[in-house]
Amino acid sequence: MQAWAYTLIPAAAAIAGAAVAVNLRPGAVLVSAIQHFAAGVVFAAAAGEILPDLKHAGSPWATLIGGALGVIAMLLVKSLGKRAKGPAGLMAVTGIDILVDGLVLGIAFAAGAKAGMLLTVALTIEVLFLGLTVATQFGETGASKAKVVGLTAALVVLLPLGALLGGPVSTLSTPVQAGFLSFGLIALLYLVTEELLVEAHEIEDRPWVTAMFFAGFLLLLMLDQAVA
Repeated sequence: MQAWAYTLIPAAAAIAGAAVAVNLRPGAVLVSAIQHFAAGVVFAAAAGEILPDLKHAGSPWATLIGGALGVIAMLLVKSLGKRAKGPAGLMAVTGIDILVDGLVLGIAFAAGAKAGMLLTVALTIEVLFLGLTVATQFGETGASKAKVVGLTAALVVLLPLGALLGGPVSTLSTPVQAGFLSFGLIALLYLVTEELLVEAHEIEDRPWVTAMFFAGFLLLLMLDQAVA
């Protein structure tokens, strides 16, 4: 199965999340718990799948260049997020996030089928939360339920597009693949540290909510060992 086809799983999760959010708005504590859990799963995918492949590539300069480009790209996304205003700004920033998620998934499949499938699990949970967030914020503008779900569905089309862009990485030389893996690793770490966990800590921490990060981390490690 092509990498882009696997993006249909997180895409469906995002649409389902939007459909739930427009009918039953989740509380702040539940949202924080989901964010912690998603952060743990994504972090485990980055550390357990992308990082080992990058180390085995043995291309320090490619790693440095790809990582530096990843940092620059993520800082630009962060800057855009601060300047974005209103629904149009939210769609633009969310669209970039989703496109990068798809690109990273395509890069992961270029590293190996196992890495790609585990990252699919991680991104499914992350994009599910993204669907909840987008639908909640659009719902506050007074948009109809059908319009909110439709806008979310339009955004997640960028997932397979990103995967298609990342797919050809497997045909490139080892150093260039290392550069792309380094870029993908930085993007995932940014997602965990600067988006999911930052937003998750906007409310007062609770022990069981914090524990959800480690639950997500351990879950993906167990899946990794189960499919080894």
